[in-house]
Amino acid sequence: MTPLLEVEDLRITFPTRHGTSHPVDGVSFSVARGELLALVGESGCGKSLTSLALLRLVPPPGQIQPGSAIRLDGTDVLGLGPEELRSIRGRRIGMIFQDPMTSLNPVFTIADQIGESVRAHQKVSKRAARARALELLQEVGIPDPTQRLDVYPHQMSGGMRQRVMIAIALASEPEMLIADEPTTALDVTVQAQILELLDGLRAARGMAVLLITHDLGIVAGRADRVAVMYAGRLVEEAATAELFARPSHPYTKGLLASVPRITGAVTRLTPIAGTVPAPTAWPAGCRFHPRCPAALPRCATDDPPALPVGNAHRMRCWLAEAGRA
Repeated sequence: MTPLLEVEDLRITFPTRHGTSHPVDGVSFSVARGELLALVGESGCGKSLTSLALLRLVPPPGQIQPGSAIRLDGTDVLGLGPEELRSIRGRRIGMIFQDPMTSLNPVFTIADQIGESVRAHQKVSKRAARARALELLQEVGIPDPTQRLDVYPHQMSGGMRQRVMIAIALASEPEMLIADEPTTALDVTVQAQILELLDGLRAARGMAVLLITHDLGIVAGRADRVAVMYAGRLVEEAATAELFARPSHPYTKGLLASVPRITGAVTRLTPIAGTVPAPTAWPAGCRFHPRCPAALPRCATDDPPALPVGNAHRMRCWLAEAGRA
């Protein structure tokens, strides 16, 4: 499939008191039209920062380093001026931020906030923007949408606020949607409803979706491909069915082993020992080797490249070269 979004060697740095931080360090991936790519990994591995970079929203003093490339349908996003960039944000790429309570403005009604997004990219009247807001609330499954137009975010439940965020992201019918932890802090039933809503919207609109999550269980039946991120880098990438059937990187295996399973016998979860290292002091060699139960001697000194372990399946690990993946 022809890529809609291409990211090559994305590097982001922050100056800190403890030295230069490299939270995203050489990330490359692509997303095709209509495809759902899941970007998964522990908190602190660089997932959300990667998504912000796609719209050049990296908070200062963070900088996207020279040599990084982000292309949307062939357009160099990093080379766009302010006006051109505004035409990308919201218009061609919509984004659902992680926490709707902090993303929505508490002093404006839902109609005002959706209408603002509509009018930012379309020359329509306030009345037409309000009518469009009503259509979007209906599309994302808000009950009694006419009454909900004039309420404030604090008057809605967490699930409803998340649906409003989705409505805002869809206001200008973008080609791609970035969903950053869209089910955080929601109960299991509401999580399922939000994910089913995203599935239905993707099918109806043919959008590409980048789904960012730490929960592999969420992506199992939904994503077309999965990219696993650790310590600022992608460590494994494969089709979803392939990744779940044959996880190859020790980190991916660790993530899957830590997912609860409903079986006849009661079993303990298997945690991954240790924590993600600080981005100001990534370990030499493979960044996972201090926590890896299968580390080879060279893992502590040599940085592995992305190596193939199957058809369209690759991982950044020396075990692939050693034939032990």
